[in-house]
Amino acid sequence: MPSYLDWVRAFCLSFPNATEDVQWEHDLLFRIAGKIFCVANLEPGMSPTKMAFKCTPEKFAELVEIEGIIPAPYMARNHWVALLEMDALRRPELEGLIRNSYQLVRERLPKKIQAELEAKPAAAKARQTKQARAAKRKR
Repeated sequence: MPSYLDWVRAFCLSFPNATEDVQWEHDLLFRIAGKIFCVANLEPGMSPTKMAFKCTPEKFAELVEIEGIIPAPYMARNHWVALLEMDALRRPELEGLIRNSYQLVRERLPKKIQAELEAKPAAAKARQTKQARAAKRKR
């Protein structure tokens, strides 16, 4: 497994309500409420791209001018870019772009789903607090 997959996976799964699954045999998809925000190629020999993500129209135009970054196959019309080489961008910049992709996809979710996602972390945090208090009382 290419080394970049480890940090990309950990980074993408650090976002609230982010999930992962493998689709199309060799693509690791990161999603929020079923909507993809980042794709990492598990088998670089099967496709020239290493990773793809969504960006704003302005950023899309800027990024495709950089060597090693192309409009993402099948998704360029939705302002997705694909990296042919991971060193086309520095890691901090890449993390910022993935974070932005997550936000862009999340903002496009229906308001009802956004509200449900907001409620999930609050409910989980309340449960953790309640469990911590119970554990403290047992001591």
